[in-house]
Amino acid sequence: MATRSSTSSSADRLAPLMAHLLVGVGGLLMLAPFWFMFVFATHSRTDIFSLPPPLWFGDASLGNLQILTSRLPFWRNLGLSLYVAAASTGFTLLFCSMGGYAFAMFEFRFKRALFALVMGTLLVPSFMNMIPTFMIMNALGWIDQPRALFIPGAANAFGVFLVRQFVIASIPRDLVEAARMDGCSELGIYWRIVLPLLRPALGTLGLITFIASWNNFIGPLIVMRSPEMYTLPLALRALQSPVDTEWGALMTGSAIATLPLLVLFMLSSRQLIAGLTSGAVK
Repeated sequence: MATRSSTSSSADRLAPLMAHLLVGVGGLLMLAPFWFMFVFATHSRTDIFSLPPPLWFGDASLGNLQILTSRLPFWRNLGLSLYVAAASTGFTLLFCSMGGYAFAMFEFRFKRALFALVMGTLLVPSFMNMIPTFMIMNALGWIDQPRALFIPGAANAFGVFLVRQFVIASIPRDLVEAARMDGCSELGIYWRIVLPLLRPALGTLGLITFIASWNNFIGPLIVMRSPEMYTLPLALRALQSPVDTEWGALMTGSAIATLPLLVLFMLSSRQLIAGLTSGAVK
């Protein structure tokens, strides 16, 4: 009996250790591409393709940055990416919070049919929107305009659904009715009562939207024509050449493009998890 007890105790102690070891190894494997990207950003193209490749930082950062800025209007591309991502996030939070709140709290004709229609747009493959998007943007005269990147997707189905589910799970209908009985207008209820309570869901939606807009490649590829209007993913792709790609400069641009997302995720990871799991546990 004593032998079985000691064996069971050893297994109980070993299981968490193995779990932590497995998670640690998985974390290192996922961090490896980021490590090599930042390391290669400080080396020249010759050093990157040497054997063995460099595993520590070098001294070619300034040279890579000079090559990057000489071949691309990089800082303008960076500023445009920030503007488009911020505008896309702001418009999405506004319209999706309104739409989700309306679907959750209001009763109107064809409500179920309209919501089904909104959710049905999630079933449409994204590549099927490429030609219609170009035709509509061209008809509006929005080709090579930043607004073509953030206005069409402002009220997206995922955002409306996320906010609707959060409102149903976390905001009592009696609270809204009490505000109406006190004489608060519908806009006042939305702005003063509902919007502050939506902070976890809006934080999650804002983070997801910012990352998606920042990494968007197909959208700018469809509507942007001049290099000055490229966002970062498209600009960095334009830096590649079948013959003469400066990989050190490309890694420098990729590292600079990745830094805002890393900082944003570290600052808002708890908000992201809280928003995604809100209402799941009672």
